[in-house]
Amino acid sequence: MSLALGSSSFLIDSNGFADGPAQALRDFLIARRAAKLTVVLHPLLPEEGAHHEISTYRFGELTRQRRIRLPSRPPITYPFDLMVPPLPPAADVWFGFNCLAASVGLTARRFGRVGKVVYWCVDYVDDRFGSSPLTAAYEALDGLCCRRVDARFELSEAALVARSRRHQRNGHALAPSSVVPMGAWTERVPTNTEEESFNARKVVFMGHMVPTQGVRALMEALVLLHDRGVAFTADFVGRGPELPELQRAAAAGGLADTVTFHGFVEKFTDIEKILAGGTVALAPYDPNAESFKRFADPGKIKAYLAAGLPIVTTRVAPNAESLEKDGCARLVDFSPGEIASGIQAVLDSREVFNAMRAAALEASKSFDWNRIMERAFGFLGIALT
Repeated sequence: MSLALGSSSFLIDSNGFADGPAQALRDFLIARRAAKLTVVLHPLLPEEGAHHEISTYRFGELTRQRRIRLPSRPPITYPFDLMVPPLPPAADVWFGFNCLAASVGLTARRFGRVGKVVYWCVDYVDDRFGSSPLTAAYEALDGLCCRRVDARFELSEAALVARSRRHQRNGHALAPSSVVPMGAWTERVPTNTEEESFNARKVVFMGHMVPTQGVRALMEALVLLHDRGVAFTADFVGRGPELPELQRAAAAGGLADTVTFHGFVEKFTDIEKILAGGTVALAPYDPNAESFKRFADPGKIKAYLAAGLPIVTTRVAPNAESLEKDGCARLVDFSPGEIASGIQAVLDSREVFNAMRAAALEASKSFDWNRIMERAFGFLGIALT
């Protein structure tokens, strides 16, 4: 089936309202004025509420948007996603960003309502729900999708290899697959001058406030810097179960007027403005936790680089070593003292900051979302007209 973007219909089915590859795909298709685009977003996390959102676009213009409220207690209520929308519209290409979403696309394809189904995997975890029947059910559905979809995308080579190995155990043939990494809209991301950014002395963190993100160790590191008399401010962007404890720790450590907690910021362009005002960005993933970051391509790393931010991170993300080699990041051990020293090394040296900032901006040129999406559509055989 030969398709052209400008005369085709697309459906995006995904969980989560924060910025990610589904939102980037949406923005790309809107900008390229796809003939019809339906975007279905389901709650991913408890704090995202109980609304499922369905938006319809024609030639880049929003024509309809509605919300459906259902009980929400992830992961138990994820099967409710199958009910939204009750009757999915016909589409030339269905993008499912998890195995439930991809399976709905496969069912629609079976009844002739969908042409191609693309399984766009955004994470990989061994034993997702532990030693539970849920894990066995998830892996069975995941394997079925990997075999029957028209194409599969993974965020990293590590994830592609791991998922393929898991589902090829019995010699099953899998659908064609390709790595489609996280990107950033590099042309629109604002950046400050070297002078403004260095003088800001601002530490920034963006992400879900959960233990695997290392947020408690980061807060302890900031308290250490404060106790050393290091001048700085900090911005935390995101929400999650750790947020109340972080706020209490900041107050107890004398950082109530130093740390700003922005919570969930709906518009990613507003997040980009916050990042642009920073000096150094943090991604202190906990290496001792079971985390999909070992197989992922963390989007916040790309957002940090696009904003020209030096990064302090641990050796968890698959691209951590290459970031250090390229001069974009300082890799530290997972401890408050090491994290604090990494931050201070950037804050206190204009030479270090300038070199890392230049390296970050140079690295960001290779992962502009436009280029990434163009390659992905080329893999699918869809003309960008």
